[in-house]
Amino acid sequence: MSYVSPPDFVTKMIDAGQSKVLMSTRDTLVRAYMAGAILALAAAFAVTVTVQTGNALVGALLFPVGFSILYLLGFDLLTGVFTLVPLALIDKRPGVTWRSMLRNWGLVFTGNLAGALTVALMMSVVVTYGFAVDPNEVGQRLGEIGEDRTLGYAQYGAAGMLTLFVRGVLCNWMVSTGVVGAMLSTNVSGKVIAMWMPIIVFFYMGFEHSVVNMFLFPTGLLLGGSYSLLDYLVWNEVPTVVGNLVGGLTFVGLALYTTHARTGRPRAVLPRQADVRERGAEVAR
Repeated sequence: MSYVSPPDFVTKMIDAGQSKVLMSTRDTLVRAYMAGAILALAAAFAVTVTVQTGNALVGALLFPVGFSILYLLGFDLLTGVFTLVPLALIDKRPGVTWRSMLRNWGLVFTGNLAGALTVALMMSVVVTYGFAVDPNEVGQRLGEIGEDRTLGYAQYGAAGMLTLFVRGVLCNWMVSTGVVGAMLSTNVSGKVIAMWMPIIVFFYMGFEHSVVNMFLFPTGLLLGGSYSLLDYLVWNEVPTVVGNLVGGLTFVGLALYTTHARTGRPRAVLPRQADVRERGAEVAR
């Protein structure tokens, strides 16, 4: 694993944020669509493995395969641009404005949603033989997830909404750590290892990822889940998006930018401290 020092990879983060803002509409949508579709397939894979093995840890260990694929292919998730693009704005990169940042976020959201919905429809067909039979065991579990993580929050009111938001924050803290972790290495194996670890944490802990949920909850609705589209939007997707933004930007993007791109002034060495160091050096000699 060829290691890239923090100041260098933070510069790469800012460069990436700028390049995403300046990307054409077509390319942004295509890359976001493919990212949403691949992540949805990874979520379906993880749920299938969990149901078949009865062990959620096995599903969590394998879920990052989708994240690794989409990152290595250069596709974009909403959670990633939430972290990277604002850094280019703060750094005053040419062409990066509030308007262009919001445009990028809107396009990536749209592309991710379209990709996730495509796979939601495909998986619904697969687990019901084209809606000819009742959902199989995997399909039933997909429906249960949607109910647990909409109506399950709603029954606690404001406390449930707070919990949902915090889970969204924690999710993108881990997911964005995976995004920037991949920049720590210059070879494929190093990138994958750095991405894999925090993604396992997010998935196994049940944190809320806005793009994964774009697949899970519409799939549940297609398979007869006992919740509505409004339940999904109010009691999951919207608070999750806000939590993902806060988590990725605060605990990853700004934290790294502040300490590695805008490093504070070093403390001055007082004369007495300098004398002590010199005497210590002489004794050592």
